[in-house]
Amino acid sequence: MDTTPVFSGFIDEFGLWTEEQREAARDIAALVDSGKLKTFRVSVPDAQSKLRSKTLLPDAFKSALRDGVEFTSAFFSFDSAEGVAYNPFGKSGGIGLDEMHGFSNAILVPDPLTFRVLPWAPTVGWVLCDIHLRSGKPVPFDARHQLKSSISRLKTLGFELVTGLEVEFYVTRVLDQNLGEEHMGGLGVPPTPPTVEALWRGFAYMSEDQQDKISEITDSLADNCLGLGLPLRTMEDEMGPGQLEFTFDVQDPLKAADSMVLFRSMVKQTMARMGLHATFMTRPIFPSFVASGWHLHQSLSSPGNRNAFVATPGSNELLSATGQAYVAGLLEHAVEASVFTTPTVNGYRRRKPNSLAPDRSTWGYDNRAAMVRVQGRPGHRSSHIENRIGEPGANPYLYIASQILSGCDGLERQLDPGPVEASPYEAAHRPKLPTNLMEATAALDKSQFFRAAMGDQFIDWLVGMKKSEINRFLAAEPDWEKNPDTVTQWEHREYFTRY
Repeated sequence: MDTTPVFSGFIDEFGLWTEEQREAARDIAALVDSGKLKTFRVSVPDAQSKLRSKTLLPDAFKSALRDGVEFTSAFFSFDSAEGVAYNPFGKSGGIGLDEMHGFSNAILVPDPLTFRVLPWAPTVGWVLCDIHLRSGKPVPFDARHQLKSSISRLKTLGFELVTGLEVEFYVTRVLDQNLGEEHMGGLGVPPTPPTVEALWRGFAYMSEDQQDKISEITDSLADNCLGLGLPLRTMEDEMGPGQLEFTFDVQDPLKAADSMVLFRSMVKQTMARMGLHATFMTRPIFPSFVASGWHLHQSLSSPGNRNAFVATPGSNELLSATGQAYVAGLLEHAVEASVFTTPTVNGYRRRKPNSLAPDRSTWGYDNRAAMVRVQGRPGHRSSHIENRIGEPGANPYLYIASQILSGCDGLERQLDPGPVEASPYEAAHRPKLPTNLMEATAALDKSQFFRAAMGDQFIDWLVGMKKSEINRFLAAEPDWEKNPDTVTQWEHREYFTRY
């Protein structure tokens, strides 16, 4: 095999690729030269994990495999509706970082291991990128970088996370795109969402008849998942009208997070091509639509690929001491991690007693009322946990990183999760989870744990982004507490289309 270096530029200068990435880049360069692909999308997740992207022609993409791509850092100043949370042109511009003053450019560095040809656009190559400063250092606000850092911390303890995705979302039929001037919105004012109707009736939980009616949609989504190499396991008709649930086989945490952003992007793009609208908003405004969640399945592997959560056969324990300490860390930091697991105003519509979503920091055995649900037979190699706290619009890099960091703290301090709860909603002695984004943001702001783990600069930036979103919500809906269970028009505009 020819090992002559084919890259020399920004990526080589700062040693930003592993040998595995370099080898993959050689194969991609050969594909570019073949002429089979016309364009290439280079994408990076923003704070909300929405993909920001440029489309490159072949020669420009080959250049990107040497030097990366110049890309504005502006999106690090935008909140969830393109509202400018940080003025980059004043004395405090650059979000406290001189290199980002004035919406300056950063460098997107493609990760060749994420390269795909899009099945629904077969002449388009797609690759996910890391974002770096000109010094070669990662942009400190990059969520993918935060996840990599947390993975490294767990590895120093001798473990790797194994995680599986279980995500719910809605598909609706578009009746009117609402493209008139009065619907356009502006910076910090989202456009009017499309007018939609339900695709099918709900409240026939996991009905085979219902699943047959929607097979054209689920078959299309399955084909695209498999074409992208996503480890799809199951699909089902959920509770609400047009609500679906997809589950995926286990992956390492970085691949799982990358899979989540690619899956959401694929669903929204392919449904739009069919005249449909998909949303990962937790609870759409329509009264008959029940809330969607994102459950994160987790276990740890130790050397030899052994499941470190398996209790000693014959014992009365649900999990090993390692598993219990990890769970204790999740319980210990659940309140202050809420912005990572549930980052939108709307996401807190799930957190109700007797709602199949947790309202307290609890754990239980095969109990869907608990935040952490232990699954698998005690002592069996399939033993793992399911954290049911998340919303489907969460940034997967931050969601998973928060789990790893919390679990690491449990392992490092050998925390005890206490007894499992038979009735989690009645466990008054357990910490109550935040019931709105305002409470969650305040808890993160005061969190010495996450400040130490992720850095003050990152936490201050994220808290500022959330405060911008919150302030717009409170200005638009000052009386929201009078009807706290009612989804507001502000939430509909803010999240229904963008998530």
